[in-house]
Amino acid sequence: MNQVRRWQRISILALLSVSVIAPVIFVSNRLKVFTSIGRWDFAEELSTTKFRAENIRLNAIEQEADEGLKEPKLVVYKDEDLGSLVSYSTSTESDTKQSQNAGDTNILENNGTDEGKEENKKMKPKTASSGSRGKDQTNQTGARRSPNVQASLLRVSDEKIKEMKDQVIRAQAYLNFAPPGSNSHLVKELKLRIKEVERAVGAATKDSDLSRRAFRRMKQMEATLDKASHVYPDCSAMATKLRAMTYNAEERVRLQKNQATYLVQLASRTTPKGLHCLSMQLTAEYFALQPEERHLPNRQDLHNPDLHHYAVFSDNVLACAVVVNSTVSFAKEPEKIVFHVVTDSLNLPAISMWFLLNPPGKATIQIQSIDNFNWLSTKYNATLKKENSHDPRYTSALNHLRFYLPDVFPALNKVLLFDHDVVVQSDLGRLWNIDMKGKVIGAVDTCKESEASFRRMDLFINFSDPLIAKKFDVKACTWASGMNLFDLQEWRKRKLTAVYHKYLQLGYKRPLWKAGSLPLGWITFYKHTVALDKRWHVLGLGYDSGVARQDIEQAAVIHYDGVMKPWLEIGIAKYKGYWTKFINYDHPFLQRCNLHV
Repeated sequence: MNQVRRWQRISILALLSVSVIAPVIFVSNRLKVFTSIGRWDFAEELSTTKFRAENIRLNAIEQEADEGLKEPKLVVYKDEDLGSLVSYSTSTESDTKQSQNAGDTNILENNGTDEGKEENKKMKPKTASSGSRGKDQTNQTGARRSPNVQASLLRVSDEKIKEMKDQVIRAQAYLNFAPPGSNSHLVKELKLRIKEVERAVGAATKDSDLSRRAFRRMKQMEATLDKASHVYPDCSAMATKLRAMTYNAEERVRLQKNQATYLVQLASRTTPKGLHCLSMQLTAEYFALQPEERHLPNRQDLHNPDLHHYAVFSDNVLACAVVVNSTVSFAKEPEKIVFHVVTDSLNLPAISMWFLLNPPGKATIQIQSIDNFNWLSTKYNATLKKENSHDPRYTSALNHLRFYLPDVFPALNKVLLFDHDVVVQSDLGRLWNIDMKGKVIGAVDTCKESEASFRRMDLFINFSDPLIAKKFDVKACTWASGMNLFDLQEWRKRKLTAVYHKYLQLGYKRPLWKAGSLPLGWITFYKHTVALDKRWHVLGLGYDSGVARQDIEQAAVIHYDGVMKPWLEIGIAKYKGYWTKFINYDHPFLQRCNLHV
């Protein structure tokens, strides 16, 4: 009996073993015949299941109310994309043969090869839906025959990405046609396709970055758009909707640009916290000194006309320090240098204390307050404060003090005037030997159109005014401020300060120029300017990030004109080093105010 039960157990276990092992062997044999395509389809089924789940979740979400037109995402294409040989179109219709030949001819003319022109006539541009092997072979043959054509073809690599982004824009336009609150199958499908295409494109910048799945998503999106075109067949309504979306997008871009410009201007007019701290610390130290300890040395040389006199009008401690330090450090004869710094009464103690603690070597320096020029208050207060500008840079007395140089320095014959945002990079002794040819001011001209510093008279001066049109030539060469050599003797002979006052008064009665002292200077010193070599003064470091490094290295003076000053956070980073190397950031006052590179 026991033996019978034993055999029953053995037979049951054997059957169980067969039922477990047999399916394993069967499945393993099937797995061996799976191809790569089969595995891809399996993965695709999983992804389809995933997006199907997303589609189900969409059923629970009501479409948001139509509060206004939704603009398309801003897509910025690089300039190099415009050189493509492929004619891009969002529809399946191809361009006319004539326009294709004209486009190809223009591109090959830039390459400069006649052989490329002949072969280009044989080449057919490849459309978005074209993929035939014959056309690919024709393009490859043409590319092998002409290296320039081959290089052009290599640039054609983002056609599919552009088409997919266009599909998203069209889908968003169709979504705007749906009634508010609509939750139809087409609306849900459009939303799903938009997500899929955006996810498929991702951060791709060329077609080779796209996966196979991305191309399938593009086909699925095209099918959905075809459905939508049947539901909303009105082409005129679509065109109106796209125009409205474009207008909204342009308006948003314009507003963003205006806001960015305003914030940059605001940042440029705001004193950084560290600079404010430095001024306060230096002012406190200055008033802690005894009156006899506040005098700078070498006061006997201040009015010696045989020395080289430099002037800076500024209320910025560090800016003045950089101008003085850079000039003295490159001077071959620093004992001949006399610096005249003019500031306001608020900043006079701070700037004076800085140069008491950091004297400029063998050079002489004088710090003056503009408020001590009693003769200026009668001339300035009655006129300049009328100028209609909210920008203190334009209405500041320090900014217009340059038109009173003969009065500021009555004992001097020549003065080299610096803006406080310059850096000197070589010895300037040769400037004092330049033949001024009987002119009043020496300056670098800004009348070459190919340069970023180019300025036209009519952009700043109103030539529609009869007086301006009669007295001045609209094509006259302009010049740059920031580093100007003045012959004060010629200035006094020609009574140019009176000319300045004349046009300043006329400018209050009618608009003759834009706010600022530069156009007023062009009018005042019209035909009284001698051009200096451009290597004396290089402009643009405060607004143009494309100034050539070679030009900067060869310049005697570099100028951070513009709003991006090197002491501000918005300054152009790659140019800051030319300015910061003349500041000792280990100075105790700078450390105390957390000022660093």
